[in-house]
Amino acid sequence: MAVETLSFGCRLNAYEATVMQAEAEKAGLDNAVIINTCAVTAEAVSQARRAVRKARRDNPDARIIVTGCAAQTEARSFGDMAEVDLVIGNDDKLRAKSYAPMVFGLPLNDKVQVNDIMSVRETAGHLIEGMDGRVRGFVQVQNGCDHRCTFCIIPFGRGPSRSVPMGMVVEQVKKLVANGYREVVLTGVDITSYGPDLPGMPTLGKLVQAILRHVPDLPRLRISSIDSIEADEALYDAIANDRKLMPHLHLSLQSGDDLILKRMKRRHSRADALEIVGKLRALRPDMVFGADIIAGFPTETDAMFANTLDIISEADLTYLHVFPYSQREGTPAARMPQVDGRIARHRAAQLRAAGEAQFARLCASRVGKVETVLVEHNELGRTEHFLPIAMPGAPAGALLSVRITGTAGQGLLGETLRQAA
Repeated sequence: MAVETLSFGCRLNAYEATVMQAEAEKAGLDNAVIINTCAVTAEAVSQARRAVRKARRDNPDARIIVTGCAAQTEARSFGDMAEVDLVIGNDDKLRAKSYAPMVFGLPLNDKVQVNDIMSVRETAGHLIEGMDGRVRGFVQVQNGCDHRCTFCIIPFGRGPSRSVPMGMVVEQVKKLVANGYREVVLTGVDITSYGPDLPGMPTLGKLVQAILRHVPDLPRLRISSIDSIEADEALYDAIANDRKLMPHLHLSLQSGDDLILKRMKRRHSRADALEIVGKLRALRPDMVFGADIIAGFPTETDAMFANTLDIISEADLTYLHVFPYSQREGTPAARMPQVDGRIARHRAAQLRAAGEAQFARLCASRVGKVETVLVEHNELGRTEHFLPIAMPGAPAGALLSVRITGTAGQGLLGETLRQAA
C-alpha cells in the first residue's frame, strides 16, 4: 500500500490534501493513511473519528496519521485514540519532514506533534502539477483568520491570516494552465483579507487582476467564498470588466437578521449584504450568488429566523450551504442561551428547501440560452454560473458552446453547438 489521503471539509482542505500526498511521497512514506480533518462542526469532528476507526479496520498494518483543523484544535483527543500513530498540526502537514519514515522509527515522547498555530506567520506557496486529473484546479492564496466570530473555532485550527505572495500564486496558475487545466479557483480561509501582510499590501482584487493579466491563456477564474464587506475596488473592477472572471460568488453571510449578526460578531449588517449584492449585479447583471447560512444560532427567535429566510429571495441567493448551529466548546456562542436542536434542524430544512426552489428557478431561467460549458470528469459540465449539465460523450477539458434545452433533476440539459473560443 502506498499513501492514501482522506480529506474532509472545505476546498482548501482538498487542495492541501494534494500537497500532503506529494510531500509524504517525497519523504518516502508508504503504507499509510493520512486523514485531513475538519473542525467546523461537532459532527465534522465525529466524522473524522469514524474515518480513523474505519481506516484502521481496513488497513490493520498501515500507519494512521491524523492532521487538519480538528487535529489542531483537539489534538490530545485524537492522540488518545489507539488507532492513531501520529497527530500532525495544520502547519506541519504541508512539510515533507513531518512524514519522514524515521519519525516512526523513533521512540517519540508523544505521538501528538502539534505546534502553536497562532505563532505561524507565513503560508508557503506549493506548486503542484495537478489534482486527480480534474480540469478545475484550486490554488491556495491565503490561510488563517484574524476575525473572531463567536461561533467559529477555525481561527484556532488555522492560525492568523497570512497570504501567499502574488508571484507564487501567478506561477501556480501558469503551471496548472500549462498542464491542461481550464479553470482555476482561488481559495483560502478568509481570502478577502488577502495581502496586508505582504510587501506593498496588495488586495484580493489586485491579485485577481495580476492573474488575468499575466496568465492570458487561462480560460476561467473563480473566487471561492468571500467576506463581502472586505471586497476592494479592484475586485469590483475585475468583476465588471473581465469576462474570464466567472459571474458566481459565494458569500459568507451566516444570517439575515441584524441582532443575530451582531451576536455572531460579524462585520456586516443585513443592509450591507443587500447593498453589496445590488452593487455587484449593477456591475455584472448576470451575477449569481450562493451563501453560507447558520440555522438556530443561540437566541434566534422565529422572527429572527424569518429575516434570514426572507433574505434568500430578497438577495436572490441560489447556492446555499446551510448548517444547523453546532456548539463548539471554547467559543463565546457556546455560552449563550441555546436553541433546541430539533428547532435548529427544522429551520435548516426550511432554508435548504428555499435554496432548492431558488436553484430550480435559476435553472429554468437558462432554458433557451446559449452557455459556455466546461466539461469535467464523468461527462459532467459546468456553465459559467456553475450550473451542472450532463455532457454525454464530451471529452473532459473541452470548452463547448451549448444551447440549454431543458432541466433535469438538479441540473440542465443541452445540445452542443460548437467548440467555444
